[in-house]
Amino acid sequence: MSMPEIADFLGVSRQRVHQMAERDPCFPEPATVLAVGKIWRGEDIRAWAAKYRPPLVDEE
Repeated sequence: MSMPEIADFLGVSRQRVHQMAERDPCFPEPATVLAVGKIWRGEDIRAWAAKYRPPLVDEE
């Protein structure tokens, strides 16, 4: 997943994803870094979100 895909998945801005990736020690490490940016495994992001992100109001 790219940063924009993670932002869309989490419902936050790309800037917020960048902040989480830089500051949150529990945020997954990227699987690879390409010229276009960092790429994460979707399963890593989904597992992190399930453990650390509270559900959104409309998800309840």
